[in-house]
Amino acid sequence: MAILSEYEEEDHKKPSSSAASARKPFNAAFDPSDPLGFLEKVFEFVAKESDLFKSDSLVADVNAVVRMVKDKVEAEEKKRKEGNVEGGKVEKKIKEAEAPPAPKKEEVKKVEVMEENGSGSKAEEEKGPRAPNKSNGLDMDKYSWGQSLQEVNISVPVPPGTKSRFIACEIKKNHLKVGLKGQPPVIDGELYQPIKVDDCFWSLEDQKSISILLTKQNQMEWWKYLVKGEPEIDTQKVEPENSKLADLDPETRSTVEKMMFDQRQKQMGLPTSDEMQKQEILKKFMAEHPEMDFSRAKIS
Repeated sequence: MAILSEYEEEDHKKPSSSAASARKPFNAAFDPSDPLGFLEKVFEFVAKESDLFKSDSLVADVNAVVRMVKDKVEAEEKKRKEGNVEGGKVEKKIKEAEAPPAPKKEEVKKVEVMEENGSGSKAEEEKGPRAPNKSNGLDMDKYSWGQSLQEVNISVPVPPGTKSRFIACEIKKNHLKVGLKGQPPVIDGELYQPIKVDDCFWSLEDQKSISILLTKQNQMEWWKYLVKGEPEIDTQKVEPENSKLADLDPETRSTVEKMMFDQRQKQMGLPTSDEMQKQEILKKFMAEHPEMDFSRAKIS
């Protein structure tokens, strides 16, 4: 009896072969680039270690497992997307709360109208009359010009070493065309006022610039521009050289001094010489006729 007892105890402690085989480890590694290969190894392992492939419902059972896993994955994916959408909405609301309020439609429209009409200082500067240069003209991109009451002087830069035979200069009573032969003209347009063609000429200065002198027909007015289409200058800011006034005849000098006086008066908001003269005539007439009512009299 004792022998049997010890034998049974030893037999009870010794693991069975079937239990040992049930704990056999699965050593295949999963490669994301070859998921089907991993499944193949799984099925081979299951086939060796179990009776699954002997079942008549194997295909249906495997399909059911695959469908179950697929449904689970799709459910998790859907939940994740919904979470991202909700998170995006929250983030959007936070940004909207932090962002400054958008301008009203009326304000946007007002800004657009201001831009179209050039209401900005830069637009006004470009569209309005410009301040003249030191020569009482204007410096353009490809040439510059200046003036006195009698003449207009133009300077057109050309490549160094240019010969006079390469220059094309056409001076007419109301039109000027200047440039190099075979190239688009630098100046080609209608002049501000007529000129005396016989008293005009051009010359090549140091083979690097064309100098043109135009004699005005009307020598009592400042030009606002050289040729039609270019920006205008503010003639009220023109400053003639005082040293040249002595060279003028008395009548012309008187006219120039009157123009300069009127320009200063306008800049200060005061009456011009003509307006002052009219005021003096009215005062004299009022003094000679005290019986008349001049309370509504206006000077035009």
